[in-house]
Amino acid sequence: MTPQLPDFGACRILVAGDVMLDRYWFGDVSRISPEAPVPVVHVKRTEERPGGAANVARNITALDGHARLLCIVGADEAARSLEALLAAERVDASLHRDASLSTTVKLRVIGQQQQLLRIDFERPPSHEVLAAKLDEFERLVEEADVVVLSDYGKGGLERVGEMIALARRRGKPVLVDPKGWDYGRYRGATLLTPNRGEFREVAGRWSDAADFERRAQKLRADLDLDALIVTRSEEGMSLFTARETRHEPTRAQEVYDVSGAGDTVIGVLALMVASGADLGAAMRVANHAAGIVVGKLGTAVAHRAELQASLAAHA
Repeated sequence: MTPQLPDFGACRILVAGDVMLDRYWFGDVSRISPEAPVPVVHVKRTEERPGGAANVARNITALDGHARLLCIVGADEAARSLEALLAAERVDASLHRDASLSTTVKLRVIGQQQQLLRIDFERPPSHEVLAAKLDEFERLVEEADVVVLSDYGKGGLERVGEMIALARRRGKPVLVDPKGWDYGRYRGATLLTPNRGEFREVAGRWSDAADFERRAQKLRADLDLDALIVTRSEEGMSLFTARETRHEPTRAQEVYDVSGAGDTVIGVLALMVASGADLGAAMRVANHAAGIVVGKLGTAVAHRAELQASLAAHA
């Protein structure tokens, strides 16, 4: 029997963290520059998409859930573009503007469907704006079914420990997409979703499957997490709780671009948890969603019809 997706229409997800504007310049490459041994790209088309925590939010609304996005941006043109894009994606965005901050922009130059160059523009937010954001976070938590904290290491989650504690005191599940090596700052979260490389950076290299499980369970227990999900690229996903360890094989048909896949995973996990699903079922659906978006160029979303078709194909 084909599993049916829950109705996500009543699911309210609060997403907080680092946002960015993903810019793409598409063009043709026909020669090498006479000035340096680099390709010359004749740009034919440009495109902009919400990235980071904003991409998590648009993945939620693409599946008909309600996403409230809380983040910090600059008082600049990139922030205005991001605001318009989020409105078009039906994301309820609360953008705290910091005049001393440049909105994070990732510019990707693509020629012949291959990424040739990425240029990042970024600057961390001020402490005053972070404090104002925390005050609003406290108010918005009451309205949410699930909280997602999307950490890209840009400074927007400098007070993540306080945010986790605040949400958990109010009985809200907190899902965190982590960054960096100091996972102690995420202590007490409901679920952490590192990818394979991020997990290795924190837990060390493992020798075999049993060692991988031992390291994962130790990390989960040390951080007082309800669960840990490690996304493992072509090896699928692995769920670790106090009661079980479960593995899901990859669902990707053809990998085209992995950027933003983690955003899709945590967005779908949040919707499934908000709808009352257990983490095993949530991981299974998120795995299918990840398999869909890596077959698309750039940060992308999985739509309900695509996700239901993938579930039916592997029933």
